Amino acid sequence: QVQLVESGGGLVPAGGSLRLSCAASGRTSISYAMGWFRQAPGKEREFVAAISWSRLTYHAESVKGRFTISRDNAKNTWYLQMNRLKPDDTAVYYCAARSSGGSYMYFRSSEYNFWGQGTQVTVSS
Repeated sequence: QVQLVESGGGLVPAGGSLRLSCAASGRTSISYAMGWFRQAPGKEREFVAAISWSRLTYHAESVKGRFTISRDNAKNTWYLQMNRLKPDDTAVYYCAARSSGGSYMYFRSSEYNFWGQGTQVTVSS
């Protein structure tokens, strides 16, 4: 079993920055594929960014150029650096891990088998 714990959320004015972290513990492996998703009130959970074990990355169009996903395999931690935040970025952010096929990136929530509890990000206008 793998446990994921997010941190780094908070309240920030528009144009500001935050860095989210996701620490993995338990039966973790550097070969896992990892991702970030978010869910705003009244909306479905949506894909934000993904990273393979070899650090291939992909970002949703809505965050491309502003957000960056990265990972530190030695620390079993991955990150989401969020710059130039907008009020539309307000949501609960979730990290996710997939224990097979880590060479690829995954964009659907159903493709991940471990999830964190979420961290709130609020961007004020």
